Amino acid sequence: MYKTIREVHEAYDTKKTTPLELTRHYFSEIKKSKHNAFITICEDRATKQAELQTHELNTKYSGKVPRQEKPLFGIPIGIKDVLTMDGVRTTCGSKMLDNYIPPYTATAVEKLENAGAISLGKLNMDEFAMGSSNENSAYGSVIHPTHPDRVPGGSSGGSGTAVAAGLCFAALGTDTGGSIRLPASFCGIVGMKPTYGRISRYGQIAFASSLDQIGPMTKTVEDAALLCQVMAGQDAYDSTTSDAPVEDWQKAVREVENTPTAKGYKIGVPQEYFIDGIHPEVRKAIENTIQVLKSQGAEIVPISLPHTQYAVATYYVIAVSEASSNLSRFDGVRFGVRPPQAMEAKNPVEFYKKVRANFGPEVKQRIILGTFALSSGYFDAYYRRASQVRRLMRQDFENAFKEVDLIVSPVCPTTAFKLGEKSKDPLQMYLSDIFTIPASLAGLPSMSVPVAKDSEGLSIGIHLIAPRFHETVLFKMAGIIEKVTP
Repeated sequence: MYKTIREVHEAYDTKKTTPLELTRHYFSEIKKSKHNAFITICEDRATKQAELQTHELNTKYSGKVPRQEKPLFGIPIGIKDVLTMDGVRTTCGSKMLDNYIPPYTATAVEKLENAGAISLGKLNMDEFAMGSSNENSAYGSVIHPTHPDRVPGGSSGGSGTAVAAGLCFAALGTDTGGSIRLPASFCGIVGMKPTYGRISRYGQIAFASSLDQIGPMTKTVEDAALLCQVMAGQDAYDSTTSDAPVEDWQKAVREVENTPTAKGYKIGVPQEYFIDGIHPEVRKAIENTIQVLKSQGAEIVPISLPHTQYAVATYYVIAVSEASSNLSRFDGVRFGVRPPQAMEAKNPVEFYKKVRANFGPEVKQRIILGTFALSSGYFDAYYRRASQVRRLMRQDFENAFKEVDLIVSPVCPTTAFKLGEKSKDPLQMYLSDIFTIPASLAGLPSMSVPVAKDSEGLSIGIHLIAPRFHETVLFKMAGIIEKVTP
């Protein structure tokens, strides 16, 4: 099948296929798949979109794709089930929202559809986006696209598997502490988390509001740049969005396509990210990529991010505290299912217990931890102190970016691990995000680009981090890496 949006549009122009044929192909693949990547399939809705576009292609657009007006014309995509779509069941991977049908569409999804994208359905995920392996979904684990005994990474594991396994052309994920970048690395695709505030979170069911971000998961850097470009921009429905200008990131990637030189770039390599415990093949792959960039003219600069050691602890205090607050609305009154046993409750406390029993064990654990961290007498010791350390980590990055243009590191200490391998040890599971969490705490744009495979054929991604609102340099360097690595 086609690898890039450009190839699809050229196929439309030359009548090799149509939006309807391509959409039907993907539904055929989804129905045959055993990956458990989709929770809800929107076959009727997507088919109507594709039929209309096929008719428009043959009449209104005279057989040529309207690239300027609709840059994603006829591109079938998957939507992580944490993002709302008007009239489409949105579960967040939880039995708590098993029957929830929202009355509005998330801004990011709406922008993609306005640009011509066709939404195939809602993708599986860790419940309320809490997890690093996609084993926490109430609808079953997602299976790795090439190794059935491995996890695809989380919480956007459904998105990672769907793109890598050819079940959709591109997908939307969300990233709180690494939930786009980790599955992208494990599945061998491109995953990008933009600067906090770059893309509207309106319509995203919140986990940790000061960390959550929506981003693209694609086969190529250029396609990630295009999707991000379409979604970015200020939104009246989200007061945290920025009015920073949105540049032509697709053009920036194309500029380095024919001349992929890294000359003039200073690339920082933080000593704290190359620690004991990194799998030898992961370390070798990242070091080899750094040497390739050096051979392309980049200046490699050793840097230090001294507060990195506190990243995981800081993140989990902040994230669970915000989760405790955000998930309080799922009480069976405002949101959430009302099981029959809850309706028979004799008092409000019993009612709430019956309703909130629908949360899975990981979500319950985080709610309890977050409620404790925010409780009277402990707020200063935990949440406030974590917020102070977060500021120190942001300052570390600001100091580093005075010396370098970009920072590189591994995405994860390992490649995709086996199903069930870390599910009994929360600490080991949380450490999977040790290299992605700092950029999330600082609100920085970052992405995973595949650069190698290990001896078992499992993908290894390199992690790129840029200064706030410097997505252009991020996409350019990612484009260079894509061209010069195997």
